[in-house]
Amino acid sequence: MKKGICLLLCLMFALGTGFAHAQEEPQGLSSLALSYGFKMGAPLSFGQMWDSAYLDFVAKNFNSVTMTNEMKAYSMLDERRSRSSGDDMPQINFSMADKMVQWAADNGIGVRGHVLVWDAYMTDWYFHEGYDPAKPYADQETIRKRTRSYIEQVITHFEQTFPGTVYCWDVVNEAVGDSPAEYDASDPRHLRTARNGGANLFQKYMGNDYVEYAFLYAKDTVEALGADIKLYYNDYNAYFPEKAAAILSLADSVNHFDGDRVLCDGIGMQGYIGGYGTQEGCLEQSHLALIRSAILGYAAKGLEVQITEMAVRNFDPAQSERHAEYYRDLFRVFLSLNTQEDPPLKAVSIWGLTDDPQAKKGSYTYNLNSPYGGLVDEHLNPKKAYELVYELMAK
Repeated sequence: MKKGICLLLCLMFALGTGFAHAQEEPQGLSSLALSYGFKMGAPLSFGQMWDSAYLDFVAKNFNSVTMTNEMKAYSMLDERRSRSSGDDMPQINFSMADKMVQWAADNGIGVRGHVLVWDAYMTDWYFHEGYDPAKPYADQETIRKRTRSYIEQVITHFEQTFPGTVYCWDVVNEAVGDSPAEYDASDPRHLRTARNGGANLFQKYMGNDYVEYAFLYAKDTVEALGADIKLYYNDYNAYFPEKAAAILSLADSVNHFDGDRVLCDGIGMQGYIGGYGTQEGCLEQSHLALIRSAILGYAAKGLEVQITEMAVRNFDPAQSERHAEYYRDLFRVFLSLNTQEDPPLKAVSIWGLTDDPQAKKGSYTYNLNSPYGGLVDEHLNPKKAYELVYELMAK
């Protein structure tokens, strides 16, 4: 009799458990990725703060967000207040970024700080005496002091206001040039001296070691705070061998700038994969091998790796099936790399997360992320790409 009761109770428990499981929400992507040792990241713009459907989707599937523009210097620097500052140090308006980081903190989502120093779109007035474009450019020591102050203020503000939420910073973005016209050929770092025909103002007025100094300032600040914040160098085309070699030279220079003190923890590999504005060059299997090789190459030098701005480009809706399979194959590379004892990949942040079929051909958004490269469609409905990636990670 006792044996029969026991069997009945076990059966009831099993049925009850099965029913409970059937009612549970499926896991989000970030929960699946945790078992492989990396975060899943999504982009967030200020305009999306009023898109409840998007915010809900991100909160369910991602445990990291990157603000698309709102934490960059040109977004936060306050020209009027900087001009009137008594100590000539830059003044910063955190109001917009704070609202976004607060949302992340409230939802238990980490933030990739992006970015402290970037020459592109940087405000010219920052480099002038008194922050006044009508006056001459300031001397090197002044620009170094301003940059130290800016980095200290920004890292300190977010860590003290939202403790532990910003878990890493892209300290410097895209400082490696692409062609001999953009760097000194004798410099193995290929440090960018120009961009699109214009000067890199950080290199010109702060010096050839501006990247090294930026990391030094950031490291000093993080250590003074006692914070657990990793410091990254971030760049595009970082999986192509020539550029990867230059990035490694730059990282080595940074990590030997202050003796043997490690200032740079990792490399952010912007994951724009495929042709820029054209289907030619998209969904190429050869890129998967290059990505794998680059990650291993950075890891061999003791550097962590994050895929920071991933867009698996596709400009042809007829290629949706191939795009989905390519997305799965890409994640297969990620998962295989992180099965080793010391997983090199710490995060995969998707920039081209949603389709944008209304994007105007030739526009920046069209070219950068592609109209049909999303993991989900423009209505946040899972595409075949999402399903295949989910199935792969759920195994």
